[in-house]
Amino acid sequence: MGLNFKKYGTGEENLVILHGLFGSLDNWQSLGKLFGEYFTTYIVDQRNHGKSPHFNEHNYSVMASDLKGFLEEQSIEETHLLGHSMGGKTVMQFSIQEPQFIKKMIVADIAPKYYPPHHHEVISALESVDFSIHTDRKKVQLKIEETIEDKGIVQFLMKGLTWVDKSQLGWKFNLKVLSEKIENIGEELEGFAYFTNPTLFLRGENSNYITLDDIDSIEEIFPMAQYSTIENSGHWMHAENPEQFFEEALNFLK
Repeated sequence: MGLNFKKYGTGEENLVILHGLFGSLDNWQSLGKLFGEYFTTYIVDQRNHGKSPHFNEHNYSVMASDLKGFLEEQSIEETHLLGHSMGGKTVMQFSIQEPQFIKKMIVADIAPKYYPPHHHEVISALESVDFSIHTDRKKVQLKIEETIEDKGIVQFLMKGLTWVDKSQLGWKFNLKVLSEKIENIGEELEGFAYFTNPTLFLRGENSNYITLDDIDSIEEIFPMAQYSTIENSGHWMHAENPEQFFEEALNFLK
């Protein structure tokens, strides 16, 4: 069973978009439709997220292999790639394993370095939800807000809710495995290789995921790297400033 996806447009060139941790393709539908006016655009649920299959393994090597399998299933021989956060790490890992598939690549607010685990508060909030007690969306939201004050993060996590059946809510993502494998999310790229095609690194103006100190390590692996800052945005720049995000990405890909 392959990865779940949605497809927009019929452009001559392809674009594949991968979401971040605890996200899904649903977070990218508005931008996917916009990109679909220029490219054949695929927005994809990564393993253990959205409607894609759940597995016990979760690391960038297997997610890069998932991406290769998806491209082969869709008979895509060459594509642009766009990945945000965890999705950005996936496309970077894929670019050094299977560079022949990629024309241009966009990495949104993540560097190839190691990141210490920093999602404990989010995981704690998610695990605090007891769906036998918190039986509607409002109750779930109130429970999460006991741990997380940031309204933007709360609303993002709420998008991960789904009706497992007519009377039971649950998470779309595989919380058990993601919690167990959370250290893998911060992994640096595996292997020593280069990707020499154009690569755009987008960072949020108010985010600290990519800093000036990361430039040298980025350019060791991606010597054709370019950079742009999305104004008035943090880590979720595509949601906080979608207009500039789309403009910067489209100008680079065209």
